[in-house]
Parts: sequence; C-alpha cells; structure tokens
Amino acid sequence: MNQVWVVPFLVGLFFMIPNIHGETLVQNLEGGINVEITHPDDIVVGREGIISILVKNNGWEEKQDISFEFSLSDIPGLIVEPNNATIEKLAVGGSYGKNISLRIINDASPGIHFLNIKYSHVLVSNNKTPQDPFFHDIAIPITIKDEPNVTIHTNIPESIFANAEFPIEVEMTSQDIDITDVKIKIIPPKDIEFRGETMHSFSKIEKNTPVGITSRIITPTEEVNTEYKLPFEIIVEYTDDVGDEKEDSQTVSVVLRPRTFMELTTDGGIWLGDFFIAPYVSLGTIIGIPAGAIISLLVRRKTSPKKRTRKKKA
Repeated sequence: MNQVWVVPFLVGLFFMIPNIHGETLVQNLEGGINVEITHPDDIVVGREGIISILVKNNGWEEKQDISFEFSLSDIPGLIVEPNNATIEKLAVGGSYGKNISLRIINDASPGIHFLNIKYSHVLVSNNKTPQDPFFHDIAIPITIKDEPNVTIHTNIPESIFANAEFPIEVEMTSQDIDITDVKIKIIPPKDIEFRGETMHSFSKIEKNTPVGITSRIITPTEEVNTEYKLPFEIIVEYTDDVGDEKEDSQTVSVVLRPRTFMELTTDGGIWLGDFFIAPYVSLGTIIGIPAGAIISLLVRRKTSPKKRTRKKKA
C-alpha cells in the first residue's frame, strides 16, 4: 500500500513528538527535498537518545522510495532502532516524520563521533516517470560522555570586610539527566555566620533546569589588619537516573580585607567609617542624623592676600 502524506496531517503529527533538545541539521537536496534531522549534542554511556527526522517535498514533482540507512559500524557501542527508515511515496507538498532511538552501551568509547546516514530518493518526472535514484551522505556529530554532567556556579563578592553582610548565590544545573533527592550544602569557614539556610533540598530537578539558592554571609565584627582568603565549599548530593548516589563539589575563595573609609555594598548601601547608610534611607532621614555622625570633607582653597601699591605724589 502506497503512503501519501499531506502537510496539515503530518506536521500536526510531527509536533506531537516529545521535545528533543539538541542541534537541528538541515539539508536542501535535489528535487526540492528538505531534510531536517534533530539530534542530541551528546549521549551519556548507558543512556538513550532520540534522532528526529522530518522530510518535506517542496518540489514540483512526486518522490518515491525515500530511504535513510544508518551506518552502525561508525560508532562502536551504538544501538540504533530502527536502523533504517523508508517512505514509499511522498506527494508534492507532503511531509513525513519519524523518531529513531539511540542507545549507548556501557563500554562505549567516550569522545566525539560521527553517525553516518545514507540517504536516497527517486524523482518521479511529471509525476509519472521515475528517474535514476539520488544518493546523499549525511554525517551527524554526537559526543559520548562517560558520566552525566552537573555544573555548579557560585556568585560571591571577590573581597569582603569585617562587621558587614554579603550575598552568596549558588546555581546548579544537571545538563544530561533528571536527578532526584538533591541536597545543596554551603560549608562556610569558621567565624562566618549565615543569614538563611546552609542546606537546601529538592525532591527532583529536571534536565537543563537551573536551580538557584541565595543566602547572606555575616562577617566577624572584629576588624582585620591584613587580608587573607576564606574558602567556601559547595557540595551537591543527588541520585541519578539509574539509582546511583552521586556527589559533586566546588570550592570558592573570597578575600577578607581591612575596610576602607568609604565602601559601597552590593545592595547600594554605603559605609562611611563605622557608620552605615542603608540603600533605603531617605534624604530626610540622613539630614536628621545628629551632627558628627556623617563626616563631611571640606576642601578649602588657599588664597594669597593682594599687595596694595600707593601712587607717589609728584
């Protein structure tokens, strides 16, 4: 039985396919055939991926015997199901979509590989006479990873000073898989207190969905005479998609230094000596502060007295 596909039906069917994150390779081939192949950027060893194929006949004549054949020997350890796809007939303006499943076995070699596809179709001249087959090779780059990747990004001021508060922000992203039972811990150095929680828990974090937490660190009240580094350790514990418990960590350092006379805080406040003006304090409030609380620096210009000269009488 011949398969003739028309645009309204098949395009609707194609967009019912689950969202596939990755790159889309577009090939404009002889006879007005447009091929779009959406493939994953990378696949983790022991996991699965999907290649989505969409063929559109934008030419003036019918096509038949359209086929895709995957070369399995190019990537050892790759399983493709099915390893080929065929379309008996594609009318003018018609489209065809198909999903191909990929699976990487546990002993596959990590690195960048190319999955080669042999494509062919037959142009039906004037929708009556089949022509010689058209062949085309398509190479799809796929990176095989040996472990899922979890990234930790910590945002903290480069330097801090005593008797003040500073923000610390941690953003975590699982780039390859969904993870569960997630715990994000912030371990500060001694003498540093926190306003907020040092551990946050999440039951599930989906793939490529950043999760952020924000806290404030409180520095010691005693001033320091020299600067030195304070390490903050960030630990992420989670369970991966195959049930294994994992842990990733990051250590960031911030410099604790003596405070200068004027300091601008990250939230818009100002330190003038030992006095702090909050960013939300109005001008009227500042004017109402008792004399001596705010130090004003007056710049005076030195002037020399002018000498007067008397006219001599003739």
